[in-house]
Amino acid sequence: MRLLFTLDLMDHGACTHTYVRNSARAVIIREGRIAMVRSLTYDYYKFPGGGIEPGESPESALIREVREEAGLSVIPASIREFGAVHRIQKSTEDETERFMQDNYYYLCAVEDAAGRQSLDDYEAEARFLPVWVDPETAVRTNREKDHGDADGIMLEREARVLELLLAEGYFKA
Repeated sequence: MRLLFTLDLMDHGACTHTYVRNSARAVIIREGRIAMVRSLTYDYYKFPGGGIEPGESPESALIREVREEAGLSVIPASIREFGAVHRIQKSTEDETERFMQDNYYYLCAVEDAAGRQSLDDYEAEARFLPVWVDPETAVRTNREKDHGDADGIMLEREARVLELLLAEGYFKA
Protein backbone atom coordinates (compact mmCIF):
# COMPACT_ATOMS: atom_id res chain seq x y z
CA MET A 1 0.00 0.00 0.00
CA ARG A 2 1.34 3.43 -0.89
CA LEU A 3 2.37 5.76 1.91
CA LEU A 4 0.25 8.92 1.74
CA PHE A 5 2.21 10.83 4.39
CA THR A 6 3.75 10.55 7.86
CA LEU A 7 2.63 12.44 10.94
CA ASP A 8 5.57 12.44 13.36
CA LEU A 9 5.37 14.79 16.34
CA MET A 10 9.10 14.22 17.00
CA ASP A 11 8.35 14.13 20.75
CA HIS A 12 9.14 10.46 21.37
CA GLY A 13 12.96 10.38 21.40
CA ALA A 14 13.22 9.55 25.11
CA CYS A 15 10.59 6.81 25.03
CA THR A 16 11.77 3.38 26.11
CA HIS A 17 9.12 1.19 24.47
CA THR A 18 6.59 1.28 21.64
CA TYR A 19 2.88 0.50 21.51
CA VAL A 20 1.57 -0.29 18.01
CA ARG A 21 -2.15 -0.05 17.19
CA ASN A 22 -2.87 -0.12 13.46
CA SER A 23 -6.26 0.75 11.99
CA ALA A 24 -8.40 0.34 8.88
CA ARG A 25 -10.56 3.22 7.60
CA ALA A 26 -13.22 3.39 4.90
CA VAL A 27 -13.37 5.86 2.04
CA ILE A 28 -16.97 5.65 0.84
CA ILE A 29 -17.90 8.18 -1.84
CA ARG A 30 -21.36 8.56 -3.35
CA GLU A 31 -22.72 11.40 -5.50
CA GLY A 32 -19.98 13.88 -4.52
CA ARG A 33 -20.30 13.24 -0.79
CA ILE A 34 -18.31 11.07 1.57
CA ALA A 35 -19.58 8.86 4.38
CA MET A 36 -18.02 10.00 7.63
CA VAL A 37 -18.70 9.77 11.33
CA ARG A 38 -19.46 13.12 12.94
CA SER A 39 -18.84 13.73 16.61
CA LEU A 40 -21.70 15.90 17.82
CA THR A 41 -19.94 16.41 21.17
CA TYR A 42 -16.60 17.63 19.76
CA ASP A 43 -17.77 18.87 16.32
CA TYR A 44 -15.46 16.95 13.98
CA TYR A 45 -15.57 14.41 11.16
CA LYS A 46 -13.64 11.15 10.90
CA PHE A 47 -13.52 8.29 8.44
CA PRO A 48 -15.44 5.27 9.70
CA GLY A 49 -13.03 2.63 10.89
CA GLY A 50 -10.80 1.75 13.79
CA GLY A 51 -8.33 -0.59 15.36
CA ILE A 52 -7.28 -3.89 13.88
CA GLU A 53 -7.60 -6.65 16.48
CA PRO A 54 -4.87 -9.32 16.90
CA GLY A 55 -5.29 -11.99 14.21
CA GLU A 56 -7.70 -9.82 12.20
CA SER A 57 -6.96 -8.74 8.63
CA PRO A 58 -7.21 -5.03 7.81
CA GLU A 59 -10.13 -5.77 5.47
CA SER A 60 -12.02 -7.70 8.17
CA ALA A 61 -11.41 -4.87 10.64
CA LEU A 62 -12.67 -2.40 8.04
CA ILE A 63 -15.92 -4.31 7.56
CA ARG A 64 -16.46 -4.73 11.32
CA GLU A 65 -15.59 -1.15 12.26
CA VAL A 66 -17.73 0.44 9.53
CA ARG A 67 -20.70 -1.65 10.68
CA GLU A 68 -20.12 -0.71 14.34
CA GLU A 69 -19.42 3.02 13.90
CA ALA A 70 -21.66 3.88 10.95
CA GLY A 71 -24.18 1.05 10.68
CA LEU A 72 -23.08 0.53 7.07
CA SER A 73 -22.38 -2.83 5.42
CA VAL A 74 -19.25 -2.80 3.26
CA ILE A 75 -19.45 -4.82 0.05
CA PRO A 76 -16.31 -6.99 0.39
CA ALA A 77 -15.67 -7.29 -3.36
CA SER A 78 -15.53 -3.46 -3.62
CA ILE A 79 -12.58 -3.00 -1.22
CA ARG A 80 -9.41 -1.61 -2.79
CA GLU A 81 -6.38 0.12 -1.33
CA PHE A 82 -6.12 3.91 -1.29
CA GLY A 83 -3.09 4.46 0.95
CA ALA A 84 -1.65 4.53 4.43
CA VAL A 85 -0.79 7.25 6.93
CA HIS A 86 2.02 6.51 9.39
CA ARG A 87 1.62 8.21 12.77
CA ILE A 88 4.22 8.31 15.54
CA GLN A 89 4.27 10.29 18.78
CA LYS A 90 4.75 10.06 22.53
CA SER A 91 1.80 8.31 24.14
CA THR A 92 -0.76 10.48 25.89
CA GLU A 93 -1.13 7.70 28.48
CA ASP A 94 2.52 6.89 29.39
CA GLU A 95 5.52 9.28 29.25
CA THR A 96 7.88 6.39 28.46
CA GLU A 97 5.80 4.96 25.62
CA ARG A 98 5.97 5.72 21.90
CA PHE A 99 2.63 5.35 20.08
CA MET A 100 2.93 4.13 16.51
CA GLN A 101 0.05 3.56 14.10
CA ASP A 102 -0.38 2.74 10.45
CA ASN A 103 -3.82 3.88 9.29
CA TYR A 104 -4.85 1.89 6.22
CA TYR A 105 -7.43 3.68 4.04
CA TYR A 106 -9.57 1.61 1.68
CA LEU A 107 -11.93 2.76 -1.06
CA CYS A 108 -15.13 0.72 -0.86
CA ALA A 109 -18.85 0.67 -1.51
CA VAL A 110 -21.64 -0.09 0.95
CA GLU A 111 -25.12 -1.59 0.76
CA ASP A 112 -27.90 0.98 0.37
CA ALA A 113 -29.72 0.02 3.57
CA ALA A 114 -28.12 1.24 6.81
CA GLY A 115 -28.31 -0.67 10.07
CA ARG A 116 -27.84 0.28 13.70
CA GLN A 117 -24.59 1.50 15.17
CA SER A 118 -22.87 -0.47 17.93
CA LEU A 119 -20.73 2.14 19.67
CA ASP A 120 -18.05 1.78 22.34
CA ASP A 121 -18.50 3.95 25.44
CA TYR A 122 -16.11 6.67 24.23
CA GLU A 123 -17.85 6.73 20.82
CA ALA A 124 -21.25 7.09 22.48
CA GLU A 125 -19.88 9.90 24.67
CA ALA A 126 -18.56 11.63 21.53
CA ARG A 127 -22.07 11.12 20.06
CA PHE A 128 -20.93 9.56 16.80
CA LEU A 129 -23.43 10.04 14.00
CA PRO A 130 -22.98 8.61 10.48
CA VAL A 131 -23.38 11.32 7.83
CA TRP A 132 -22.85 11.94 4.12
CA VAL A 133 -20.92 15.21 3.93
CA ASP A 134 -19.30 17.46 1.36
CA PRO A 135 -15.53 16.86 1.73
CA GLU A 136 -14.68 20.58 1.86
CA THR A 137 -17.11 21.02 4.77
CA ALA A 138 -15.41 18.20 6.68
CA VAL A 139 -11.94 19.69 6.07
CA ARG A 140 -13.07 23.18 7.18
CA THR A 141 -14.81 21.85 10.27
CA ASN A 142 -11.81 19.76 11.36
CA ARG A 143 -9.39 22.65 10.86
CA GLU A 144 -11.39 25.66 12.01
CA LYS A 145 -13.70 24.61 14.86
CA ASP A 146 -12.90 24.23 18.55
CA HIS A 147 -12.91 20.50 19.26
CA GLY A 148 -12.22 20.58 22.99
CA ASP A 149 -10.38 17.45 24.11
CA ALA A 150 -10.55 15.72 20.71
CA ASP A 151 -7.33 14.34 19.19
CA GLY A 152 -6.04 17.18 17.01
CA ILE A 153 -3.53 14.97 15.19
CA MET A 154 -6.33 12.59 14.16
CA LEU A 155 -8.38 15.53 12.87
CA GLU A 156 -5.46 16.83 10.82
CA ARG A 157 -4.85 13.32 9.45
CA GLU A 158 -8.46 13.09 8.27
CA ALA A 159 -8.36 16.58 6.71
CA ARG A 160 -5.18 15.75 4.79
CA VAL A 161 -6.58 12.47 3.47
CA LEU A 162 -9.72 14.32 2.30
CA GLU A 163 -7.52 16.89 0.55
CA LEU A 164 -5.63 14.10 -1.24
CA LEU A 165 -8.91 12.55 -2.38
CA LEU A 166 -10.02 15.93 -3.71
CA ALA A 167 -6.67 16.57 -5.46
CA GLU A 168 -6.73 13.12 -7.08
CA GLY A 169 -10.20 13.71 -8.54
CA TYR A 170 -12.29 11.24 -6.53
CA PHE A 171 -15.15 13.73 -6.18
CA LYS A 172 -15.55 14.64 -9.85
CA ALA A 173 -18.88 13.80 -11.46
